[in-house]
Amino acid sequence: MQTRKGQSIEDQSMEIIEKEIGVHPYTGYEWQVVRRIIHSTADFDFARQNRIIFHKDALKNGLDALRSGRSIIVDVNGIIGLLNRQNLEDFKNKVICDIANPVVVSEATRFNRTRAQTAMRMRANEMNDGVVVIGNAPTALLEVVQMVREGMVSPKLIIGIPVGFVCAVESKEELQTIDVPYITNVGRKGGTPCAAAIINALFKILHESAP
Repeated sequence: MQTRKGQSIEDQSMEIIEKEIGVHPYTGYEWQVVRRIIHSTADFDFARQNRIIFHKDALKNGLDALRSGRSIIVDVNGIIGLLNRQNLEDFKNKVICDIANPVVVSEATRFNRTRAQTAMRMRANEMNDGVVVIGNAPTALLEVVQMVREGMVSPKLIIGIPVGFVCAVESKEELQTIDVPYITNVGRKGGTPCAAAIINALFKILHESAP
């Protein structure tokens, strides 16, 4: 739970972002998500050349899934550490990460695949109607895209914002070719803080819109 001092610092940060951002293309809930990413990274590029891209159903689907207590499948444990635990308890969402699972390590070695790829395949069942969150591993995002194409999984929302030089850009472009709601961005930037910020922003919207 946020302390009064912590909330004061957050409020001041948001005010600074609002003053410095200038003109941007986002409205409503989209801006709340983008602003949270900027707050987490201090990087205004996410509202400009590395802009965040929203599928037309992304916010609705993401909010519905979280409100319904659906699972959140993430590519790295670092995302879990950045999520607001109270939100997860409030809506009874289970967060799943298998990147360090010994079975995943063994299978990845056996089939010459990355652990991130293997971990996504292992959790196919939990992805259906859930939220997939990828902030670090482009191979994980490409694997989920392939699983969707195979008809193997049908997530409510894919948050695909991996950072990196190898396949990061390409994985985000591939994400935009499938018929599953997504939130992604342009370019190499991204990362765990961005991915967690998107989920935290969606939870904040849920709390603020609750009757």
